[in-house]
Amino acid sequence: MRAGVDLRPLANGGRRLVHEMPDAGLRVLVIRDMDVPTFVEHGAAAVGIVGRDVLEEQGRDLYEPLDLGIGRCRLCVAEPIDRPIDDGAHIHVRYATKLPNVTRRHLQARGITAEVIKLYGSIELGPLTGLADRIVDLVQSGETLRENRLREVETIFEVSSRLVVNRAALKLKRELVGALIDRLERALPRRATTSARRKRG
Repeated sequence: MRAGVDLRPLANGGRRLVHEMPDAGLRVLVIRDMDVPTFVEHGAAAVGIVGRDVLEEQGRDLYEPLDLGIGRCRLCVAEPIDRPIDDGAHIHVRYATKLPNVTRRHLQARGITAEVIKLYGSIELGPLTGLADRIVDLVQSGETLRENRLREVETIFEVSSRLVVNRAALKLKRELVGALIDRLERALPRRATTSARRKRG
């Protein structure tokens, strides 16, 4: 609402995936977070909102003009409280995660050789069932980790939702896309967004 776009009709849209908003000059798509970069990169959507975790995982060729500062959390490595791993020990370690590319890059940067297992949900079950020794997952309050007797080992990076833009749309629809970016930027509590203005890919 602060940006002058009323998205309340989406809440009452039932199972509709496409919402025409002629008053705002927008067509809004309801898409799973992992699919947002694909729709935007291929031009099916001019702009999208998606978390940094997804962007880092996929490495799509997108412009990222704004960090919207919403959905804040952190991507962490965690392990069972009663089965800590010694990173210096030369043992076979398995990491379970929804983000295998990010996890592999992090491990390589740390000089750690490990097996990475991709899961699609309930990542905490990895250590609980013996499937994995550690997990890489999003953490907000840490309550889920505590309830499953897991502890944070380290934070890989902070996560928040970003505005991403299709490269061609930025040129072909410059006036419309630029106006939307400006409205969103003015609506942000703080304007420290220039660091997010970069191209991915």
